[in-house]
Amino acid sequence: MTSKRPPCYARHRFPAEVISHAVRLYFRFPLSLRMVEEMLAARGLLISHETVRQWALKFGQSFANQIRRRLSAPGDKWHLDEVVISIAGRKHWLWRAVDQHGVVLDILVQSRRNAKAAKRIIMPSVEHRQHKGLNNRAENSHQPTRRRERVMKCFRSAGQAQRFLSVHDQVGNLFRRPANTKAADHRQTRARAFQVWAEVTGIASAA
Repeated sequence: MTSKRPPCYARHRFPAEVISHAVRLYFRFPLSLRMVEEMLAARGLLISHETVRQWALKFGQSFANQIRRRLSAPGDKWHLDEVVISIAGRKHWLWRAVDQHGVVLDILVQSRRNAKAAKRIIMPSVEHRQHKGLNNRAENSHQPTRRRERVMKCFRSAGQAQRFLSVHDQVGNLFRRPANTKAADHRQTRARAFQVWAEVTGIASAA
């Protein structure tokens, strides 16, 4: 008996499991599209990097939106932090709002620095606090972006950066390992994250 193919994968030659895996690799780890292509080839899957790019564009934001809805409610304290990134040779400002647990609440890419506008990305019901612990979590949340900048050789446009990082940070939230987590607890949390990913991408219903 063959498994039912989720509608969102209709007209795609490769199974949902392969597409889901490729998208997760691209957004979860600091890998270029060609690196993902090579990793898939090592498993006998001949998929071009352009195909991976198209999958990321088509499915990434949808997966991220579903992850956001399924994660636990964010903390009631947050900190907004900025970092300068280079896009097409021009300076841009990347803002991230992070709660007290290190979960990224939202991001905003600006071509001109506007702190007042950036603060509108945060829910009005949460409390804004600024102390060393929150500052460190916000600053640490920028580190994966720096790694991605190097791998991707900078972003091509502000829109591309906004789209990519909106997905990248939600996938990171799902698979995030909180500080001082015991190994057994981490394995349990990771297993739950994989289950959520399977549900979000439609793999669970196709099994």
